[in-house]
Amino acid sequence: MHRQLWGVVLAGGDGTRLKTLSRFISGDDRPKQFCALFGGETLLRQTRARIAPAVHAERTIFVVVKAHEPFYRKELGGVDESRIVVQPSNRGTGTAILYSLLRLSRLDDDPLVAFFPTDHDYADDKGFAQSVETAAAFARQSPERLVILGARAERAEMQYGWIEQGVRIEDTGFRDEPVFRVNRFWEKPSSGVASDLFRKGCLWNTFVLIGRARTFLDALASATPATRQALDPLRASPAAHSEFELASQIYDGLPAADFSRQVLTTCTDRLAVLGMGEVGWSDLGTPERVRAAAEMRAHAWLQSSRITG
Repeated sequence: MHRQLWGVVLAGGDGTRLKTLSRFISGDDRPKQFCALFGGETLLRQTRARIAPAVHAERTIFVVVKAHEPFYRKELGGVDESRIVVQPSNRGTGTAILYSLLRLSRLDDDPLVAFFPTDHDYADDKGFAQSVETAAAFARQSPERLVILGARAERAEMQYGWIEQGVRIEDTGFRDEPVFRVNRFWEKPSSGVASDLFRKGCLWNTFVLIGRARTFLDALASATPATRQALDPLRASPAAHSEFELASQIYDGLPAADFSRQVLTTCTDRLAVLGMGEVGWSDLGTPERVRAAAEMRAHAWLQSSRITG
C-alpha cells in the first residue's frame, strides 16, 4: 500500500499553545514541530519515522511556512523541492491542505492521499501504521468517502474534536476493523456535550485523513469556495521562485480556513471513521499533554525492560 499512497505532513503551525515549553527546551522561538520535546528527536522527525511503514519517502509532501525556514531546511535537507510546499504564511489547515492538493495534482492523477499532523504521539506506532493502511484500502474501495482515524476517548475532553459514529458500513470486507458512517463531527464541545459523547463511546478526531485527492478537492470547493477559487492559479507549474511570489500575492489578505470547522462539520455525508483501537494517541497541544505522553513512554520502557530483563 505504501507504494500507492501519498502522504502530506502538515508542518506549518505556529505552536502558540506550547511556545513557552518549546522555547525553554530549544532556547529559541521555533514551533513545536521542530523541537525535540522528548525522545531526542523533533516531532517532525518522529512523524516521518511513524508514517514510513505506510507511505514511501518519495511520495511524501511537507507543508511548511516561509518564516520557519531556518528550522525546516535542516530537517528536510534531503527532500526534493517539489515535495516541499512553502506557504507565505499560516492561513489555517484548510488552506494548507488545499495548497498541498494542488501541488500533488501536478505529480499524480487523483491519487490516494493521507494527511498527518506533526504534533501527535502514539504509544503503538506499528498499530497506527496498520490503521493507515486499512483506511487507505477502504478509501480505494470507496472513493467517494474521506476516512478519519478515530482514537478511543479516555475522558470527556473539551479541547479535542469528537466523532459521533453512525451505522457500520457493510460489505466492505473489513470485518475485523469495521468502518462506520459519521453522524456528526463535534469540534471542541462544551463540558456537558463532551461528557455525553464520552458516555456514548464516541471517538476523538486525530485529524489523520485519508481519501482520494479529488474527493478532498470537491469537499473544499463546496465548503470554502472562495479559498478554492483564490488558490486555483497555483495549480499551474511555474518555477519555484515564481510560484512563491504568486502564492504571496494570493495569501495577502486571504482569510484563514479551518478544515475541521468549515469542512468536516459540514460534509458528514462524505465521511467515514475507522477506530484505531489501543494505539495510545495523544495531541501534544499543551504542556500537560506533553508531560503525560512522556510519562507514558517512560512507563512503557520500564515495563519492556522488566520483561526482557
